[in-house]
Amino acid sequence: QVQLVESGGGSVQPGGSLRLSCAASGILFRIYSMGWYRQAPGKQRELVATIASGDRTTYADSVKGRFTISRDNAKNTVYLQMNSLKPEDTAAYYCNANRIGMNHWGKGTLVTVSS
Repeated sequence: QVQLVESGGGSVQPGGSLRLSCAASGILFRIYSMGWYRQAPGKQRELVATIASGDRTTYADSVKGRFTISRDNAKNTVYLQMNSLKPEDTAAYYCNANRIGMNHWGKGTLVTVSS
């Protein structure tokens, strides 16, 4: 059974930082491309960042220079370090594991950026 469990969400003031974690089980983690997506109220889910099995990363333009995705294959965990947070970063953040023909999602963790 595949499980992706996100943690690290919370409330933070603008300019603050948070680190999200996603612990994976039930998959051969090291061969999967991992990603973070987010969905704000009333909006569609959007890509935030991805990291391939070979550690190549991609970022949405809106988070470039502020967010960093990384992975620890020994711990089956992917991280999202979020710095210089803005109110528009407020959303539910979802972890994704993707490989050809297979796509898995976590249940999400909420990030609120507000003064």
